[in-house]
Order: sequence, then structure tokens, then C-alpha cells
Amino acid sequence: MTTTRPGRLSKQARREQLLDTALGVVRAHGADGLTLVTLAEAAEVSRPIAYDHFGTRSGLLLALYRRLEERHRAALAEALRTAVPTAGAVARVMSAAYFDCVTDMPEFAAVSAALKGNPEVEASRHEMLDGYTDLMVAALTPHSDLPTGALLLRCAGVLGAAEAIAAELARERTTAADAVTALADLILGGLITADHRR
Repeated sequence: MTTTRPGRLSKQARREQLLDTALGVVRAHGADGLTLVTLAEAAEVSRPIAYDHFGTRSGLLLALYRRLEERHRAALAEALRTAVPTAGAVARVMSAAYFDCVTDMPEFAAVSAALKGNPEVEASRHEMLDGYTDLMVAALTPHSDLPTGALLLRCAGVLGAAEAIAAELARERTTAADAVTALADLILGGLITADHRR
């Protein structure tokens, strides 16, 4: 059992506090404004504390990305748990959960963009994306006769399309309702095999 002196946070509680502060920095100044130094200043802690928790700016961004991705995946899992078990309802729930994340957690896109191109971080991002794709495949498998590999590939493609639609939403070239409908239609279209198109 870890004990702390009165007024001091445990290491885990301090990490959570730092991540909360980091989200606030990204919200106010964008991902470019987040460094270990700006985090320490905003959290009113010494720089060594920030470095001890995250090591590098990439480590901080990755920890923040993981936290946001876990929240997104948990929200999707909960929405799917209560969804009507039809292909249309599942597709709609997935689509709505995706765009709820985009609108409720705008920091997610900023942090994700800041991590792109860093080879050390890309493997971790891909691992998290794979987990999200696997969740989609599990939810859609009862509604598709596609082999698992084909469905997995289509889900990966749908996530790429979702990112493109989210960019259109961010540029205010579409509405959230139209974005949800478009993505749900793409998900449903991805469930159809070549045999059903003939």
C-alpha cells in the first residue's frame, strides 16, 4: 500500500492530475502549445515532476492519446452494449459514438495529429487503432457473412473514411447529423458481400 504525506498526491493521482492539466493546455493552446515545461507551469509543479512522469514530449502526447482513446473506446463499448441488435442500429451507434468523440473531445484530433510521423509512437498508435477496429469487427460480425479478414479490412477503411468526414465536420462543411448518417451508410455498405451486389 502506497502512503503519501498529507497534502501530497500519490504517483498515480499526480499523473492523472498532470493529464487533466495537459488536456486543458491542448484545449487552450493546441497540441503545439503542450510541452513538459508548459505542463509543469500550468500544473504548478516542478519540471522534474513532469519529466519523471512522461520522459519526453512524445511520451506525454502518447499518454494523453491513450487516455482519450480509452475514453472513446469505453463510450463506444457502452453504446454498443445497449444498442438494438440490428445492423442498422449498430452502424448508427458506431457512427454516433465516433462523432460524439470528435465533438466532445476535440483535443483527440490535435493530439493524434501531433503524434503522426514519430516512428517510436506510430507503433503504439497502430496498436490502439487495432483495438478499436477489433471492437468494430466484433460488433459487426453477427450482421455480416464476410470472412473475418475481409470485415477487418473494411472496418479499417471505414475508420479512414470517418477521419476524412471528421475533417469536413471540423471545417464546417457538413453537419454532425449528416456526418453520422454518412458514416453509418458506409458501415452498412461495408457489410455487403460481392454476391449480394449481383
